[in-house]
Amino acid sequence: MTENSAIGIVTDSASQIPKALADQLDVTVVPIVVAIDGIEYREGVDLEPDDFWARIVDGELPEVTTSQPSPGAIAEVYRSLEKRGITEIVSIHVGAEVSGTVNSATLAADMVDANVIVVDSGTASFGVSACVWEAAAVRDAGASADDVAARARQVGLHVATTFILQALEFARVGGRIDTTDLGGGPGEPIMVLGGIGTRLEVTGQGRTVEELCDHMADSMLAARVPIRAAVSLADDATLAFTVGIEERLRASDLGVDMVRYRVGPSIAAHTGPGTAGGFWWPAS
Repeated sequence: MTENSAIGIVTDSASQIPKALADQLDVTVVPIVVAIDGIEYREGVDLEPDDFWARIVDGELPEVTTSQPSPGAIAEVYRSLEKRGITEIVSIHVGAEVSGTVNSATLAADMVDANVIVVDSGTASFGVSACVWEAAAVRDAGASADDVAARARQVGLHVATTFILQALEFARVGGRIDTTDLGGGPGEPIMVLGGIGTRLEVTGQGRTVEELCDHMADSMLAARVPIRAAVSLADDATLAFTVGIEERLRASDLGVDMVRYRVGPSIAAHTGPGTAGGFWWPAS
């Protein structure tokens, strides 16, 4: 954030924004509450991705539930920005179709003196971070709070995702993703999901890491325009997919501005181990 900016940007940890990127962009992150076997943790505060994945033994996931931050918790974050002299806040969150965080933020906005603009990104996971990233760029270029919020909404309309699920039972329990057409029986190929925002469909399939990485990277590069891309790393077993997609993007003759992010508990609770893929959007 520029020294003269009075605009703060807030998101929540379900955006999966890496700490280094949040620090670079001067973005404040509200933790999602994750309960594991009945014990509550704050994602990114007292529960990191490594801690979460270490709890999975032989593919068994403990009982995990997630809940959006309370209005009071979000208001406390807004007040912390007010103490820094921030008078305007753009609060960017996961789509209201899949989470109640936007509602919590809207209620929190009425609890503080700062002018708060709440943005429903219409997307999820790192798709929210894409909106945050681009919003921070226009803020730092001197845009007004209204224009910062408008940029976040605009990016949300264009953020695309491609990914695989290898532990369909976790996705079914999580209930956020329709697994009806994903098969998952012994010997069946792994389906690739993709789409814009939270609208997903099967886009392909594969049986090997190479086939699946080819399909996911090809999806990201299909428009033949420079992109920003975010490639996920979930549990350790997904590293081969992470590296495979990254290598294919680097080998492209297109300009690809790329970041790696870790799949944390607020998303993993709904996707399970073996999730791999990423997000992309046109480079501004």
